[in-house]
Amino acid sequence: MCFNRRRFLKTGAQVGLVCLFPIPALASIDRLLSKERKLSFYNTHTDERLDACYFAKGYYQAEALKTINHILRDHRTGEIKSIRIRLLDLLYSISTSFNNPVRFQIISGYRSPETNAMLCKKTTGVGRSSLHMEGKAADIRVSGCDTKMLQRICMKFQAGGVGYYPKSDFVHVDIGPVRYW
Repeated sequence: MCFNRRRFLKTGAQVGLVCLFPIPALASIDRLLSKERKLSFYNTHTDERLDACYFAKGYYQAEALKTINHILRDHRTGEIKSIRIRLLDLLYSISTSFNNPVRFQIISGYRSPETNAMLCKKTTGVGRSSLHMEGKAADIRVSGCDTKMLQRICMKFQAGGVGYYPKSDFVHVDIGPVRYW
């Protein structure tokens, strides 16, 4: 593998983190060194499916990111916003916790401010300044995986918020502050 200065410094920092936080840091190094990162999605509202290699040969793939942004769009308005790379990397880490490749069922990805305001009025549990509006959150489920088990898997990464919604059968993950509900 060819290292440029930025990658060298990043790898050095991650190696240093291994000493302080071994489990999350090792997962981070593994992601850095892996040749490809693939994600698979099924949007429960639009019935769209996507298998995308969003990272290959040390670089994020612009076209794959564009298609991911599309499938995670606000299905009510059609508005598309960039989904944060850290969220995609978190989803990738979650997917590697399973023995086989998983397809994330997307209940909600990006939400426009209008959709979020409407949901705030209509249901409980929707934050007025939801990270969904910044492309930093996703509500997911994995077919064949108990929602409680999915919650535990998501929590082990300590990479942001994890919300457990057993009645609606999904788990919220975000890349905000670490917190659980």
